[in-house]
Amino acid sequence: MRKKGVLILNLGTPNSPSVKDVRVYLREFLNDPRVIDIGRIAQLLLVNLIIVPFRAPKSAKEYKKLFKIGNGKSPLLTYGKSLRKKLDVLSNNEYDVELAMRYGSPSMDNVLSEMRLKNYDEIYILPLYPQYASASSGSTIEKAFKIINKWWTIPEVNIIGQFYNRPEFIDSVVNRAKQFNIKDYDHVLFSYHGIPERHVDKVYLDGKPCADHSCENEINDDNTNCYKATCYATTRLLVEALNINDSSHSTSFQSRLGRDPWLMPYTDHVVEELAKKGKKRILVFSPAFVADCLETTVEIGEEYSELFKEHGGEEVQLVPSLNDFDDWAENLTKIIKDYTK
Repeated sequence: MRKKGVLILNLGTPNSPSVKDVRVYLREFLNDPRVIDIGRIAQLLLVNLIIVPFRAPKSAKEYKKLFKIGNGKSPLLTYGKSLRKKLDVLSNNEYDVELAMRYGSPSMDNVLSEMRLKNYDEIYILPLYPQYASASSGSTIEKAFKIINKWWTIPEVNIIGQFYNRPEFIDSVVNRAKQFNIKDYDHVLFSYHGIPERHVDKVYLDGKPCADHSCENEINDDNTNCYKATCYATTRLLVEALNINDSSHSTSFQSRLGRDPWLMPYTDHVVEELAKKGKKRILVFSPAFVADCLETTVEIGEEYSELFKEHGGEEVQLVPSLNDFDDWAENLTKIIKDYTK
């Protein structure tokens, strides 16, 4: 029987909400060439002399809110550790499950070093991002290969790719929505993490921009790895599963950084516009995140809620992410076993 190890990975979190730790985290994150894809010297100057010094104190305040909600710990890391344990039990000893973060701790370097000592015949890399993006999945996979490529003995390495259209993922999101009566809300918003438009334009080998590939309407041979296309596809699958009226939902993108154009429409603009149109209660899904984090709990749950109320709205209700719910652990195990069997 071949010895197998599965490494699940999420983006990461600061070790604490202190300005110092947030600065360390942001520096590692934003210096990644797949995250800010400009000339290397320009990136280093921009990140280390401008973005991090000014952003770290502000971000630290937001992380303090998040860590307070998590009883002094990062919810992303807490959920990750819990999920790993559940996946390990559900594996029935067919494979081992480990957890690492692309940025921060537990680091990919340390965890993969420990996995190397176990002498696996096969290693499976599972980025916990439903939709592929170069700045998330691509960066995580590249980092894993860079580490493993230094080993003298390299095992068989497999990637468990994007799962935005897997029934197991969709079913788990639908299960999170069952605690809410969708008919009680004036509008349903599917908010995804944003990325610069140039990131999706680079996906297309024909030289044409993302805007020329029907990304909002269909998945085809050209756009199957386009983040924007798979986000809209996720929305369509959830709308169908939840039986939501076409006129009462929309898709948007949040968390933009800098002045370059990012994927639109922007979530904060949509939230404000919905309030101005007289919508009083909106239900928000965050299907790009499998665990609640700064972008869901604080950005959507607090900042966008305040924005909505400022312009006449009454309630923004965030649907919880998949976190460490038992059904998600069971469904993710099904996805893993499709690859490892």
